[in-house]
Amino acid sequence: MKLKYTFILLLVFLMLSSCSKEDKKLALVTSSNSESVFNQAIRNHYFKTLDSAAFYIQKVDTLKLLGENKTNFLMSRKWYKRAEPMLMAYDYENYLSMNAPNLLKVEIDDYQDIKVLKPKSYQVLEELLYAEAGFENKEVHRVAEYLKVRIPYIRKNHILIRQRDRHHLKMIRDAIVNIATKGITGFDSPMLSNSLQEAIYNYETIREIVSIYEPAFASKALYLSWLQEIEATKGNLKDEDFDSFDRYSFIKNHTNKQLDLIHKTAEDWRIKLNTSRPLNPTATNLFDKDFFNMRLFSAPRSPEITDERIELGRMLFNDESLSSTGNISCASCHHKDKAFTDGLKKAQGINKVELQRNTPTLTYSVYQKAMFYDGRATGLEDQIVNVVNDKNEFHLDLNTMEQRIKANPLYTKHFDSLYAGTVSNGNARHAIATYIRSLAPFDSKFDRNMQGYEDSLNEEEILGFNLFMGKAACATCHFPPAFNGSVPPKYMETEFENLGVPKNASFEHPVLDDDPGQYEPYEVEEKRNFFKTSTVRNAELTAPYMHNGVYKTLDEVITFYNVGGGQGMGLDVPYQTLPSDSLNLSTRESKALIAFMKSLTDEEFTLREEDTALLADSDR
Repeated sequence: MKLKYTFILLLVFLMLSSCSKEDKKLALVTSSNSESVFNQAIRNHYFKTLDSAAFYIQKVDTLKLLGENKTNFLMSRKWYKRAEPMLMAYDYENYLSMNAPNLLKVEIDDYQDIKVLKPKSYQVLEELLYAEAGFENKEVHRVAEYLKVRIPYIRKNHILIRQRDRHHLKMIRDAIVNIATKGITGFDSPMLSNSLQEAIYNYETIREIVSIYEPAFASKALYLSWLQEIEATKGNLKDEDFDSFDRYSFIKNHTNKQLDLIHKTAEDWRIKLNTSRPLNPTATNLFDKDFFNMRLFSAPRSPEITDERIELGRMLFNDESLSSTGNISCASCHHKDKAFTDGLKKAQGINKVELQRNTPTLTYSVYQKAMFYDGRATGLEDQIVNVVNDKNEFHLDLNTMEQRIKANPLYTKHFDSLYAGTVSNGNARHAIATYIRSLAPFDSKFDRNMQGYEDSLNEEEILGFNLFMGKAACATCHFPPAFNGSVPPKYMETEFENLGVPKNASFEHPVLDDDPGQYEPYEVEEKRNFFKTSTVRNAELTAPYMHNGVYKTLDEVITFYNVGGGQGMGLDVPYQTLPSDSLNLSTRESKALIAFMKSLTDEEFTLREEDTALLADSDR
């Protein structure tokens, strides 16, 4: 009997131990009955980084010598940067505030509840401690004391309880995107330009998380590829000079490779990243046409984007009968040959009435969360409502527009098949918006090179991109890949800036433009002269520039930024967000920036050499 019992136990043991190694790993990854061992290890690392950041920030004291405070600040920020990938993923609001730019934040809930908040962040402390003109101890104390309290608060109120493996993989992906689009640009270290070293701290945490997940990898080769790639990336960043760092090669050879590793890891772990986020979970290149999840930049519950709906939208976009006078359409101000601008200093409405501002390009406008220069519309469909109702534009109402569409048999035929027979102003606006959403092909010369289809960028264009992303600080407002004000890595917020734009093009005798911008309708002085950051894609075709069309050439635009905007020219711009000191760009560097921006012209707007030859032959 005892022998039989022993035999049974041995049989059970052999059956259990015969489980494949892959099944064991899969069990570790997919278990939902208890907290993942990986999640617990990541949480412990999160605590370690936050505790270390808190330890050093506690040592910052205005009674101590400046050098000692700088050392403790740098040590605290070093550990903060190691915590950042996890903080960004699981406590985004605190992430936004902990290292926020040294700019006033205005929160507007309604006309009665307007708050103007002074930031208390690592960036502010950096600018105080390293300011050439000195600082007030009271301000250092204010910011340091906030951080001393906030970091332990973040640790105590963490949500790292039962995150799944897909959440942690998305965390790694977002950290990679954030490094490429903000981290290496100087966005959050404007004073010290310590961005490259801080990117290494980010990658140290990425490596830690990948190492924690070693048992989950069915492919040992894939795991080793991660380790090799991270070490190669850190080596590329180490001891590099901020101004001369080759960001073009970094993104092409490291960022894009890591996005591909994310995709392969998801397959290896048998998981799917969430599709209800602004980034396409399967994108393997920062400049892929499908890098963004288009559905998340459309109105909720919108019909599917199809070629047929795009074509219907194009027809409506060009239809002059949808205006009160019957002689203007969307295309009247947005000409295709000018990248959907009009070439005028300020747009013209019905009866040639000059409108308030310059016509912005519609290309890539889908990838932003606010429309118009003052952000008064929250989506493309909402923008169309404003245009239809405006007395100086279409000067119509939505019901009348709907009736005119219903009276057109061709339109009703299309709506029958594409919108279940429902002709409504809502569906009409969706069709027009769908057409506008299609105007983001990511097929410029620059894109094709980043995607690996061409190797045609010249040295000047690559230098221009590296300047754009580094020394010239363009990318701290015009974020890749859309190069507009949509903020990475979540791309759910659109930035507005006060540049101190003048109303005249003179750099010797400028006069500040009097357009109030976001000051209206709430009459918040801290938002005066704030305007949306537009895309620089297709900028070669969209002159004149700025919200008021003040500059005719890209050379003038670069000069404006190079001298430090309005403040740099001596204008009184109290809330300017653009640094007022000169960028010290040489003539060669300014030309390189323009060459890069011209490489962002989409293929459909670019005449190829063979096309030019064909045109020449046809003229003979």
